[in-house]
Amino acid sequence: MDAKSTLEITNSFPFPAVESPSTDTYHDSNTISQLAAAAPRSKANGVYQNEMIKKLREVNVDANNVGWYTSANLGNFVNMNMIENQYHYQKELNERTVALVHDVSRSSQGSLSLRAYRLSPAFMLAYKENKFTVESLQKSSFRYQDILQELPLQIHNSHLLTSFLHTLPTTPTTTATSMNPPKIPNSLSELPPTHNLPSPLHPNLSTLTLSIDPFLSQTSDLLLEAIESHHTELNNHQYYQRSLAREQTKITAWQQKRKAENASRVLTKQTPLPEDEWQRLFKLPTEPSRLEGMLNSRQVEQYARQVDGFAAGVTGKMFAVRSNLLPQKME
Repeated sequence: MDAKSTLEITNSFPFPAVESPSTDTYHDSNTISQLAAAAPRSKANGVYQNEMIKKLREVNVDANNVGWYTSANLGNFVNMNMIENQYHYQKELNERTVALVHDVSRSSQGSLSLRAYRLSPAFMLAYKENKFTVESLQKSSFRYQDILQELPLQIHNSHLLTSFLHTLPTTPTTTATSMNPPKIPNSLSELPPTHNLPSPLHPNLSTLTLSIDPFLSQTSDLLLEAIESHHTELNNHQYYQRSLAREQTKITAWQQKRKAENASRVLTKQTPLPEDEWQRLFKLPTEPSRLEGMLNSRQVEQYARQVDGFAAGVTGKMFAVRSNLLPQKME
């Protein structure tokens, strides 16, 4: 629901599970993953989505489609499937629709990682025209940082859930038995005051461990893979540039030869030959799209930010104990 420039998300539902009755396990898993990634923009799920919104409207629940959500592992979500899904929603439904990204690896450690993204208007225009060549990007000054817009996100419980949490009984002071069950309050006024209860401090010894955070090593591996993918895209573009230079050299040599031939034909009072015939004889290579390289750059930036966050705690510990790690001088 869009209220006063604030997009409120009150409910969500998953798409049906994708099943592929194939006997090849390897290709079956790849097919299922590809179908699941393209689920938000498939026609069948579009019909299912409209039916779910209709049923939500019947039970007086907010029934406006404001986007979609997906899960990621260690921030690995910047890819073509994510871009195509979000472009589909912003183009077909509303330009204010968002994509919620839930990082399951961070959330599994007790820190909820939920972010909201939206494609920028400049990227929407460039993606519509499919202009991701070097010349078009230089003219528009479009950068990989301009692909996604991260929106501020606030998470809070509904009033109904807050009231339910307040009605839950507190920890009983005596052991509850079948003959002496704990008393459950009937209203909020019967709840005992909790602001005077002491809150015990539990020691957290995990901050004293000197082992490297496993998320730091995993994110570093993903960062290296993203850099290799970016290097591969760069090599493909350099190969295109070399192929283009070879063809242009051939065209230039052919044009000079044709000009010299026409000059001799003019001296002999013959009809000059057409000089634009090279367009039929030579074919310039097609410039590859720079979109994949820009997405890889954006993914590398995402991994670098995560490494920076993970390394802060480890670096602090190393500085704290560096006197014990360095060799001592003998007197």
